[in-house]
Amino acid sequence: MSNFDPFDFNQAIPIINEDTEFFPLLSQQDEDEMSNADLPESLSILPLRNTVLFPGVVIPITVGRDKSIKLVKEAYKGDRIIGVVSQQDMSIEDPSFEQLNKVGTVAMIIKILQMPDGNTTVIIQGKQRFRLHELIQNDPYIKARIERFEEKKHKKNREFNALMSSIKEMALQIIQLSPHIPSEAGIAIKNIESPGFLINFISSNLNADLQFKQHLLEIADLDKRAGKVLEQLDVELQLLELKTQIQNKVRGDLDKQQRDYFLNQQLKTIQEELGGNTPDLEMDDLRKRAKAKKWSKEVNEHFTKELDKLARINPAAADYSVQVNYLELLLELPWHEFTKDNFDLQRAKRIMDKDHYGLEKVKRRIIEYLAVLKLKNNMKAPILCLVGPPGVGKTSLGKSIARALGRKYTRMALGGIRDEAEIRGHRKTYIGAMPGRIIQSLKKAGASNPVFVLDEIDKVGSDFRGDPSSALLEVLDPEQNNAFYDHYVELDYDLSNVMFIATANSLSNVQPALLDRMEVIEVNGYTIEEKIEIAKKHLIPKQRELHGIQAKELSIRSKIIEKIIDEYTRESGVRGLEKKIGSIIRGVATHIVMGTPIAKSIDAEEVEKILGAPIFDKEFYENNEVAGVVTGLAWTQVGGDILYIESSLSPGKGKLTLTGNLGDVMKESASIAMAYLRAHSEEFGVDYKVFDQWDVHIHVPAGATPKDGPSAGITMLTALASSFTQRKVKEKLAMTGEITLRGKVLPVGGIKEKILAAKRANIKQIILSKANKKDILEIKEDYIKDLTFHYVTEMHEVVNIALLSQKVKSPKKMDLEQA
Repeated sequence: MSNFDPFDFNQAIPIINEDTEFFPLLSQQDEDEMSNADLPESLSILPLRNTVLFPGVVIPITVGRDKSIKLVKEAYKGDRIIGVVSQQDMSIEDPSFEQLNKVGTVAMIIKILQMPDGNTTVIIQGKQRFRLHELIQNDPYIKARIERFEEKKHKKNREFNALMSSIKEMALQIIQLSPHIPSEAGIAIKNIESPGFLINFISSNLNADLQFKQHLLEIADLDKRAGKVLEQLDVELQLLELKTQIQNKVRGDLDKQQRDYFLNQQLKTIQEELGGNTPDLEMDDLRKRAKAKKWSKEVNEHFTKELDKLARINPAAADYSVQVNYLELLLELPWHEFTKDNFDLQRAKRIMDKDHYGLEKVKRRIIEYLAVLKLKNNMKAPILCLVGPPGVGKTSLGKSIARALGRKYTRMALGGIRDEAEIRGHRKTYIGAMPGRIIQSLKKAGASNPVFVLDEIDKVGSDFRGDPSSALLEVLDPEQNNAFYDHYVELDYDLSNVMFIATANSLSNVQPALLDRMEVIEVNGYTIEEKIEIAKKHLIPKQRELHGIQAKELSIRSKIIEKIIDEYTRESGVRGLEKKIGSIIRGVATHIVMGTPIAKSIDAEEVEKILGAPIFDKEFYENNEVAGVVTGLAWTQVGGDILYIESSLSPGKGKLTLTGNLGDVMKESASIAMAYLRAHSEEFGVDYKVFDQWDVHIHVPAGATPKDGPSAGITMLTALASSFTQRKVKEKLAMTGEITLRGKVLPVGGIKEKILAAKRANIKQIILSKANKKDILEIKEDYIKDLTFHYVTEMHEVVNIALLSQKVKSPKKMDLEQA
């Protein structure tokens, strides 16, 4: 028994008797004798859980069940013949007769071995197939009547010989490719002469499941059984060839990696000798910094994965520096790092009042936000949009808010941005890729809850590279910006704690969807009184400090500041005023350095010497004695202004001429005013025939300046009514409002700027739509206490208030009356 290994499943050595030392293979004669041997009427049945025994094949089996051990020992004492049948379900511990397959193999017990671990191993050899007939007993083990399994005799022909040759050749190839099958198995296959035993030997050693092997055992036709075996061998051979290819490829890659590793180790040694930073030290530094970060599990896993990727990149490769830059960005971003908000509302109010004069609506909104945040401590940051003319302090207000809240401050100028990647970043695969400016700004701020000013949001452009304003939709949506996705970072970043403050000069150029996501707060222009206070509290001290002038060396009185505002600036904000104050202080500095005497309190004469002759006439009101001239109020980018609507009549056929570089809307207002006047001529005391006998010319000075909008509607109506009735307009009266064909007066915008312009021009009475009364209530009463407001809803009310009852005495008036 020294040549036999009971655990080698690939051996199929027919046992002649227990004492045989060499076991010859079955010949065709041996197989015939074995298959034709008489079968007993009944057999003790040994269920096999995970294998199938084929005739002629020797296999070792481990017997563990009490029934099976008893059966084997009793049979070993007797004729050693048992029936071996595989179970239908391997998971059943104690199968019944019905749970066994109906075809099995008569087996001879060759040897029983008691293993060191206590298990019993039985070596058995298959003899011939049988079929279960009926159950005799269940205890102490299964015993059943059996019947012979009739096998179909095969005919030897060329086709069968070719089939067997293919099976043998394919089996030898599998043995050669598989490292787990010993070479002795190949020798055994070469020496097997019997086709049936060859099929059984190979079937027993196939890498197939139990059901397939049982199916092979139950096939009576040897030709069909050989065909099935060949199919399975072909599958196994293909799998082994594929496995070999993969192993060869991996071995080649591994050899290359070993070579690269060896070279990298040499390169690292050289770098250490030169005193440089080796990749290993760089990796250790990145790993150490990552441990100190307060980031989520998702970000940590992503960073670890990218760090492992870096370890696999050759330090000399171009991708290495790209990967290092990416990991550095992940480490420098302030994941879950917040500054603590200061909830002292009185302190916040003092800081904002100190930094900015006026702007009460904005300050009130910030105080409200702080109050709610203090109560709930989980409110999403609001997204404010400050809209107003240039120079009113929209941008600088962001700094003031950050200081009041105790937050970091960052600003992003959007003017001229046309590439969507400026907001969302570029993908890492692109050369020169970088994160978007949102992420860059947060990295610079060093906190995830800064005050973030998006400056000039109305100046964002769009072209073939995308629409940046559309990319801002996610940034400025409180419901989405908790998972902002940057193409470079490739991770969601929470922007919900960032307090975004957008600024714009006009909302007309802002995308509606973007505007819907923001809380719009209008920042109107300053009154003269406000500008004087701003100059005294902020602009003059700032310019004195910039130019090295002490407060004792220069003071500027309120009257002088007012002169500068009226005669040298024309704006809603104070940017131009600051420049003029800077010019005056530089002039004073020049006098001081040159030793030229100059008064400490600068006067009007000295202002004109330094700044030159006044640039603007103070906005004046022309007290015209002629009919047809009316003062209107207009809104411009730099604030409010007054304009004049002039109308004149000349003999003709009723033609209407409009001049003054007017837009379509303004031309339509003139047509509506003319149509209304013709339709209601009796109410105004005008004969309807006059309209067909006189040409009307409406002009709006200055002709080079484009003008448009519906605000001049009631002004044009009043000018036409004044011309046709020859009743002049009241002194120091101005008006603004839109008109309709039904005679209604509709509200218009820019009321505060227009009122300030009227006040600068010394206007005393103003006509407005009744719907604009709410805008007047928002203006401080001190600024409008000397103004009289007339609120109207119908156009005839405008004419009754604006026109005097007496008519102008002139030749033109007489001609008109005759007409």
